[in-house]
Amino acid sequence: MNLQNKTAIVTGAAAGIGAASAALFAREGAKVVAVDIDSELVNQVSAEIGRAGGECLAVVADVSRRDHVENVLRCTLRKFERVDILFNNAGIVPTGKLDTTSEEEWDRAMAINVKSVYLFCYAVIPLMKAAGRGVILNTASATALRPVSDRTCYTATKAAVVGLTKSMALDYVRDNIRVNCLCPGTIETPSLARRLAAFPDPAEARKHFITRQPMGRFGTAEEIAQAALYLVSPSAEFVTGVAFAIDGGLSI
Repeated sequence: MNLQNKTAIVTGAAAGIGAASAALFAREGAKVVAVDIDSELVNQVSAEIGRAGGECLAVVADVSRRDHVENVLRCTLRKFERVDILFNNAGIVPTGKLDTTSEEEWDRAMAINVKSVYLFCYAVIPLMKAAGRGVILNTASATALRPVSDRTCYTATKAAVVGLTKSMALDYVRDNIRVNCLCPGTIETPSLARRLAAFPDPAEARKHFITRQPMGRFGTAEEIAQAALYLVSPSAEFVTGVAFAIDGGLSI
């Protein structure tokens, strides 16, 4: 039980990587705060964790709003009295080139993918400094390491997450706060299913996406969750400032 007696906040916890990570953290002994804007799904995730013998608090929030983030922290401290782990996983995947990306799309992606990391870290870091330790994990993307076509805005947001991760790791290493990020490749999630369904020929789009994967397959949310568990666990005590590619070779 690597996370026994730890409290972990996981954003974007209603599905995919976030849901798999919340469930795994709970199985490893953590008290989990599952955060998402989708109230129905995040409450389902929380209930499933409870049925499996874990402890989870679901909090509905727009991660790009400071008042919502502050409410997540209030609920967390009221229920569990501490924050040991913050997993900033919430994100969206805008598609298109720069000249097909509207200002509204750009601002929304920056708010959800980048500003949310700032807001949660701003709220949590003072608590971790006072406690003398803490772990922050952010979800970036393999596209931040090696861009793919038609993902300009998304790539920009995830490159920003990598930069934030490395800067915070350096700034807070003396406070015993570790900061790392995951750079997943294409992962089989409900988000991917929705994006593929938007293509004129979803089956052909799926074949194209798989073709660009050196391993010839998508990753799974559970595989990413295992990497997340390692990085937030005591096993990774000597790891900070890392952009960990878990992408089946996509960023080679």
